[in-house]
Amino acid sequence: MNILLLGSGGREHALAWKMAQSSKLSKLYIAPGNAGTSQVGTNINLNPNDFDALKKLVLEKGIDMIVVGPEEPLVRGIKDFVLNDAEIANVPVIGPNKKGAQLEGSKEFAKEFMHRHNIPTAGYLSVNPDNLNEGLAFLKTLKAPYVLKADGLAAGKGVLILDDLAEAETELKAMLDGKFGDASSKVVIEEFLDGIELSVFVLTDGHGYVVLPEAKDYKRIGEGDTGLNTGGMGAVSPVPFANEAFMKKVHDRIVLPTVEGLQKDDIPYKGFIFIGLISVDGEPMVIEYNVRMGDPETEVVIPRLKSDLVDLFEATAAGNLRTKQIEFEEQSATTVMLVSGGYPGDYEKGKVITGLDAAKDGLVFHAGTIEKDGKVLTNGGRVIALTAFGNNKDEALIASFKNANTLNFEGKYFRKDIGFDL
Repeated sequence: MNILLLGSGGREHALAWKMAQSSKLSKLYIAPGNAGTSQVGTNINLNPNDFDALKKLVLEKGIDMIVVGPEEPLVRGIKDFVLNDAEIANVPVIGPNKKGAQLEGSKEFAKEFMHRHNIPTAGYLSVNPDNLNEGLAFLKTLKAPYVLKADGLAAGKGVLILDDLAEAETELKAMLDGKFGDASSKVVIEEFLDGIELSVFVLTDGHGYVVLPEAKDYKRIGEGDTGLNTGGMGAVSPVPFANEAFMKKVHDRIVLPTVEGLQKDDIPYKGFIFIGLISVDGEPMVIEYNVRMGDPETEVVIPRLKSDLVDLFEATAAGNLRTKQIEFEEQSATTVMLVSGGYPGDYEKGKVITGLDAAKDGLVFHAGTIEKDGKVLTNGGRVIALTAFGNNKDEALIASFKNANTLNFEGKYFRKDIGFDL
């Protein structure tokens, strides 16, 4: 089977690394990929949002399946594009159609979905310029901190958590006025939930599903979860507090109603559902849905997967995922992200990365890298994810941190406290 994987981050390197191990795989193409994905497949310089170029590539390379890594092509309707083109309609796409992708593409859509299917989540109000006064009044009914979320995709930057009511009122107006472009033409105000977060990953064919190992990631740039939000500075799997009793609640109250809700709403869905959860006094509640795997959670979840990922994708496409059992490694996995100096603000690219060959007892997943003249250079804010195994998270972290100290590039930074709160 010839597979095309779309994306260029650490998530895509981890997926490519796993797919490359399958006996069902003939040829793996990654578009556009990075310096790491080129070690397990063939990179193609193509923008995942250029659907016409994608069609040409599918026909040229005899692609049998498309796996979509990032959310943007899904929200833009890549699946619908493929299904509606007679020449490539028979090529399965792992990922939802445009309507299903609204679970991530619109906070309001996701909230209404949860409300409709009795899935536990925070109280909310959706606000646009026409009901601004209602939004301001709703803010006054809440206790600090105040949560404001841009309705659309804002590259992880559209969520504000504010302690001051006056500031929240000002920011609400600024968001509706275009602070995050079209993404905040509508804003969801949420009550703040206090607890500890984790992520649960489901692969579904719309009826059957498998639940992958859970993970916890660390979004803030600074130690002790301080400073600006990032795409993720590290991750841990399994999550110690997510015991059997807790995960049964997650399954019964959230996973099952989500899959059944998609069926009830007549939304065909073949792909990943990432469920961002928070445990409030031991009770799971949904913060958000994503319609793809998380990053850097993929870098700890996928290495723990013993099952053949291509086989699971094939079953997803065929609609017989119910027949599959999922197996995963009992050991703990941790990942530590090396980032460019200045990230998530301004940072420089093109710094030479050294020590890649010296990394031992772990996996090196490239995120923002590029190969040039035989050298691997930084090409993004998040540069490399260093994953390792251990009998517990502390053992695994020792190996991840050892490799984090071994690799080098100018301005390198990483958090030394991943897993500190577990």
